[in-house]
Amino acid sequence: MATLARVQRVLVVDDDQTVSDVVCRYLRHAGYHVDHVGDGAAALAAVEGRPPHLVVLDLMLPEIDGLEVCRRLRTRSDELPIIMLTALGDEADRLVGLRLGADDYVTKPFSPRELVLRVGSVLRRAGARAPEPSEVLADGDLVVETGSRVARLRGTRLALTLREFDLLTHLMRHPSRAFTREQLIEEVWGWSFGDRSTVTVHVRRLREKIEVDPAQPRRIVTVWGVGYRYEPAEWVGA
Repeated sequence: MATLARVQRVLVVDDDQTVSDVVCRYLRHAGYHVDHVGDGAAALAAVEGRPPHLVVLDLMLPEIDGLEVCRRLRTRSDELPIIMLTALGDEADRLVGLRLGADDYVTKPFSPRELVLRVGSVLRRAGARAPEPSEVLADGDLVVETGSRVARLRGTRLALTLREFDLLTHLMRHPSRAFTREQLIEEVWGWSFGDRSTVTVHVRRLREKIEVDPAQPRRIVTVWGVGYRYEPAEWVGA
């Protein structure tokens, strides 16, 4: 539950009044300050005017659809958490949304309590960006500073979302250890449940940002039948 000392703002973007009323009511009951808009253009304006701590974003929106809203928000900030609301059969759109940088998704019809739990989980991860004892994870030309939550490749700062940074940090802390997707969902996302495709998409996005050839990854490698492991670059002669 959000604390009164620092009330966190959630922007709900959904044109279905019934759904949005329920979502807003449950989030407010959990202690969040909630704003609501019903279309994509209004969502972009709301974020520009008063940036929230998290956006709950429906994909099917008038004016500008949710995928385009997600893309535009990511061009402005890699750190704003986004949870998508998707219809049950919209797996393709869901995967596209994750590739665009959404941190999580909830499938309609959904339990409002589940959504509140997901919001809390994502915000807790975002809260981990508060100052902490700094740790430097270095692997050749890839350097991650955990305290400032900055990752650099060949001296250039990487644009990583909240989940991408957490996933990269977790893998680099355990070099050459194979993780199942279920383990990564629990240890990085903090869930005891979840769709394994979420991990797959985030690994793909990370590879696009840190691998010389994402199609033939040398750092985040696939362990067939298991999941993924991180291989330090100097160990493979890169």
